[in-house]
Amino acid sequence: MKKTLLIVGAGGFIGGFIAGEALRRGYETWAGVRASTSRRWLTQPELHTVDFDYDDPDAVEATLRAAAPSPSGWDYIIWNLGATKCANFADFNRINFEYVRTFVEALRRTGMMPERFLYMSSLSALGPGDEKTYAPLSSATIPAPNTRYGLSKIKSETYLEMQTDLRWTIFRPTGVYGPHERDYLMMIKSIDSGWDFGVGYRRQMLTFVYVDDLVEAMFEAISAPATLRRKYIISEDRAYSQADFRRLTAALLGKKFVVPVRLPLWAVYVASTVAEKVAALQGKPSTLNRDKYKIMRQRNWNCDISDAARDFGFAPKWPLERGLAATVAAYRASKAEK
Repeated sequence: MKKTLLIVGAGGFIGGFIAGEALRRGYETWAGVRASTSRRWLTQPELHTVDFDYDDPDAVEATLRAAAPSPSGWDYIIWNLGATKCANFADFNRINFEYVRTFVEALRRTGMMPERFLYMSSLSALGPGDEKTYAPLSSATIPAPNTRYGLSKIKSETYLEMQTDLRWTIFRPTGVYGPHERDYLMMIKSIDSGWDFGVGYRRQMLTFVYVDDLVEAMFEAISAPATLRRKYIISEDRAYSQADFRRLTAALLGKKFVVPVRLPLWAVYVASTVAEKVAALQGKPSTLNRDKYKIMRQRNWNCDISDAARDFGFAPKWPLERGLAATVAAYRASKAEK
């Protein structure tokens, strides 16, 4: 019989890639989404779609009972649901922590604890790295998140660790990019227009993971015995400077001249605060906010992925140049369609 998989938070950029890879690997796959979620990347006819109301614990339980392939639920659950920006910072706690707790408790009440529950956390759960020696963030790093987003993620991680009857694995990916992703698309568009905006004047080392590498790692990890109740940093195995990103992107776009502009931290902080306040008045989340400012200010994103390599053979196949080539190609195709 086919293994069964439920993807919670399947409607976004990464979720669409998880669903596609699950079907390619032969899983019978359910895509968990909210009623308001776009299904743009969930068009496969063999995909089961499930609407969840995460704010209502009784509704979550009822939906699990109605949608499950058997009384025992699904073999695997990948939790990909999360908010990276909110109009109200309290929503980070509601979406990134309370929804997880509500869902796990519903799984327990229904007797549907999976063979493995893979939780997508974030590198922001660890907080800033060492900005003197630039030592890589690793499994030995003591978490000290400095953003509301990071705090909500470490809170969920801590909750999962306390569930003795839940077979969990936690991923802490660095910046994820690829076709359809929006934040890095803004950087590509800026370089395409001839400008590359950076923040701060001190050396900054950036890390990336292409979406296909992240998704492949998920499927290797959920079936590996060594990953049970372990946490993993997921990243390409090298770091880049802002100039590296600009050079690679400009070459792929055929841009001979791109003007690098360095913005002082104080100016970015002021702009972030103003943008956040305006967005709050409008009831909309802002891409630029004080949480985002702290992330942009961070200088050291170096990563140690040796644990993932050891436990489930993680070896990124998409270096930044290759991943950017696919991302830029998708960007150009979308421009041509307009």
